[in-house]
Amino acid sequence: MHSELRSRTEVAERARAIIREVPDFPTPGVLFRDITPLLASPALFAQVIEEMQRPFAAMSVTHVLGIESRGFLFGVPIAQALFVPFIPARKPGKLPGATIDERFDLEYGTDSLSMHTDALVVGDRVLIVDDVLATGGTAAAALRLVQRAQAQVVGLSVLSELTILNGRAALGATLVDALVQY
Repeated sequence: MHSELRSRTEVAERARAIIREVPDFPTPGVLFRDITPLLASPALFAQVIEEMQRPFAAMSVTHVLGIESRGFLFGVPIAQALFVPFIPARKPGKLPGATIDERFDLEYGTDSLSMHTDALVVGDRVLIVDDVLATGGTAAAALRLVQRAQAQVVGLSVLSELTILNGRAALGATLVDALVQY
């Protein structure tokens, strides 16, 4: 770990402090948490990646699945840290070739995630990564994609969790690790 921050708590506190709160974005009444200042801080970002992968480092992860699009920002470096392949879970129509798709509910309708049919095989152990856990709908869809491929989800790693929305309830017994909680 980088020497300027010595503990997970310090990394979490620094990350929380640097994430900018933007009121009324993208719509009135929403408090958006902007991660771009974190991305602009290479040392802190590296420490965040280290802390997000640390709880799963000894769990024999074989693949990291990142959820479009901010999950890619965290998922790729976590896959590199674990030295395993990265799998993008994308919106429909964004992946070439054969895909499996999983629909999920939103407050205002439905959406879907897609993954290549050949991304996983039976016995693979997958860490799902995203930037935030809110209601859990998107993460649950990613979990179902992995299960449909007959692979095992070892857990979900997120930068932040909006605890008031109780997204963990949508994930059953899945191990969830959130570096920052709001």
